[in-house]
Amino acid sequence: MLFNPQAMTRSLPPLDHTTYSIHRHWMNRAIELARVAREGGDVPVGAVIVDEQGSLLAQAGNRKEREQDATAHAEMLVLRAASRVRQSWRLNDCTLYVTLEPCPMCAGAIVQARIGLLVYGIDDPKTGAIRTVANLPDSACSNHRLEVIAGIRESECRRQLQSWFSRQRTANESGHL
Repeated sequence: MLFNPQAMTRSLPPLDHTTYSIHRHWMNRAIELARVAREGGDVPVGAVIVDEQGSLLAQAGNRKEREQDATAHAEMLVLRAASRVRQSWRLNDCTLYVTLEPCPMCAGAIVQARIGLLVYGIDDPKTGAIRTVANLPDSACSNHRLEVIAGIRESECRRQLQSWFSRQRTANESGHL
């Protein structure tokens, strides 16, 4: 099932204070990487992958504009980097933190990498492929069931993206792009 994604999204047990604090810590790092991406001219999205011991494996911000590469989304970059560190494409015991719900390309790569847990900041009502527009992890085309937690540092992630898009619109209207 590709649409009506809310119908299949797994609900996880409520987060205890310690777990929530850990998720906030890593999302803070992803938010900082998104800020760096914004300063480089890219959509402010940041991503971090940590292993089962909570050690940082990889981090990246969007570099699509900077590298002129349509696949240079933060998630794709961080998955590649973590796989190089691990010397394996299987990241099933890792957690991926990202500020924005992944798009279809990134959702597919996350499923292929067998990420154990995805934690993201805000839903993407235009291209979200985890649960907002589509639910690739729970669809028939998925070979991996992905646990997901959404809404960690949601207001900060939303504010960062809205600010960037507002500036882009203003620049477009004034002819500065």
